[in-house]
Amino acid sequence: MTKDISTKSQITWCPGCPNFLILEAVKRVINELIKEGNKQEDFCIVTDIGCNSKIYDYLNLSGVYGLHGRAVPLAEGIKIGNPKLKVLAFQGDGGAYAEGIEHLIHAIRKNTDISLIIHNNEAFSLTTGQPTPTTPFGKKIKNEEIKLEPLNPIKLALSLNAKFVARCNPYDIEDTKRIIKKSILFKGFSFVEIIQKCLIFSPEMSIFEKNFYKIEDNKRLENAWEIANQWNYSSTEQKIPIGIIYEKN
Repeated sequence: MTKDISTKSQITWCPGCPNFLILEAVKRVINELIKEGNKQEDFCIVTDIGCNSKIYDYLNLSGVYGLHGRAVPLAEGIKIGNPKLKVLAFQGDGGAYAEGIEHLIHAIRKNTDISLIIHNNEAFSLTTGQPTPTTPFGKKIKNEEIKLEPLNPIKLALSLNAKFVARCNPYDIEDTKRIIKKSILFKGFSFVEIIQKCLIFSPEMSIFEKNFYKIEDNKRLENAWEIANQWNYSSTEQKIPIGIIYEKN
């Protein structure tokens, strides 16, 4: 039997939020790794602020609830303090790509051995829907139309010589579990982005779901760039590759 790593905290996400699916995928990963011989105390989680970061309350694992955008340096510090730990950091697209982008850039450059899992709904949802760096061009928010092209985080990670880059579909729990597990076992910085909608502030992202398609795990850098260029984070017509975009041990 595997341990139940749930807590008794009441889950306060909106009913139907994809965060429930991400939580389930993470639970399955940790339980599977425990069944394979790891201990519950071998894992550590770090979050910052946002709906995504509430996952901290629902996983019975050691960790730190940090400041907005600061999950990555906290995770790095924990890994330095105890290199034996398997450290997972959870952030939203606002925390990772806006407030925390300086930390993200240098953690990738240093190839710190942590797993970063980004819940990307293209909005600051907890603070009522302000735009983030991945908000689509032309989206109207609070009587303002976005005039900037969105950041492509996959291309950013590849440009920084990231060694593990992946994108997940939260509705495919088993594949998300598989990718997160590989990211935890990978020796180096793992960049995992999960494309999800917010039921309140980005429900239109559901239109992207029809464009998801699975790719085979890829270890060729030139192929990774081709995959990264397939979706610009705005288009509702481009195909959106799901899977391990690049992995180099």
